[in-house]
Amino acid sequence: MTITGENKPRIAMLGWGSLIWDVRPEFDNQHGPWHDDGPVLPLEFSRVSGATRGRALTLVIDTANGSDCTVKYALSKRRDPEDAIADLRGREGTILKRIGFWFADGRRKYEFGVPGAVATWAQDRKFDAVIWTALESNFKEDTGESFSIDAAITHLKSLPAEGKAMAAEYVWRAPSLVKTPLRRKLQSEPWFTEEKNGSGQ
Repeated sequence: MTITGENKPRIAMLGWGSLIWDVRPEFDNQHGPWHDDGPVLPLEFSRVSGATRGRALTLVIDTANGSDCTVKYALSKRRDPEDAIADLRGREGTILKRIGFWFADGRRKYEFGVPGAVATWAQDRKFDAVIWTALESNFKEDTGESFSIDAAITHLKSLPAEGKAMAAEYVWRAPSLVKTPLRRKLQSEPWFTEEKNGSGQ
């Protein structure tokens, strides 16, 4: 679907976490600015990250625990949606099936499920393709506990100082459009505010 000239496809990339604020020039140079009127998706900080982010809790689409949040989007500069998918896969350091996609022409379908709001939103704005990070919650698999506000806070409090600091940075820097029960609870906790200010122990 490489298209040239005036028929260059409009490829939207969705974002709600570090994709927006964590500067990665090789990736960032391939897309335009972030806009605030993306689709509404069920999000929660319910994925335990790897060691590089200190096992902080990161935002994912979570149909079981998520709250409806408007996400951001940016337009890819690529001429081929497959290249935009490769950009996002490389940035996220994940496998291909964890990059979701929707094509207006239906030529290829994402077999792991497209959130209903994506297609409607994309059609309204006449996008040719939409891509997003399709990581899932792994909270129970990682911690042995079902996700809940209390379980999430217990996990975060168990992290070493560096992990707590990374967790606080991630939550505080998430877009203001992201409003979830866990975020509201954390941002009202004195210890979490201290981590934001760099004074946590």
